Amino acid sequence: MTKTTEPCVCGSQKPAPQCCQPLLDGKVKAATPEALMRSRYAAFCQGNIAYLIATHHPSQRQPDDAQTLQATIATTEWLGLQVLHAAPTAKTDQIGFVEFAAFYQRGTFGQLHERSKFIKEDEQWYYLDGELLPPITLGRNDLCWCGSGKKYKKCHGR
Repeated sequence: MTKTTEPCVCGSQKPAPQCCQPLLDGKVKAATPEALMRSRYAAFCQGNIAYLIATHHPSQRQPDDAQTLQATIATTEWLGLQVLHAAPTAKTDQIGFVEFAAFYQRGTFGQLHERSKFIKEDEQWYYLDGELLPPITLGRNDLCWCGSGKKYKKCHGR
């Protein structure tokens, strides 16, 4: 559980209790595909396997999902998230897309750049699948992916 004053790990800069934590605790459902994507990232950071499975579309679930997720969580340190594009959604939309880059450490530094597809059924958004994209390249003067507010060259780009 995160402290009430700590920013959410999803990079929104909001305190966790006003961002992803209520979703992770099952108190509310994600209102948008972006909110679901951010909360799933937070779930990976926290090791919340039950949430990751519950928010993965039932048609895409596999019998070994819990074991696969446990292995990923045990060997991966999630370092930062950048939402690159989130298509606006109306309340009537049933499909949404979010492009993001998630940075991680698994022995070596890595990046997951994906365009995720979400589907809404029975008033709930689910992660359906994603298209893997080539890693993004940050310029020296871009803000660092870690959320420090520093330029990349003065932070993780050293």
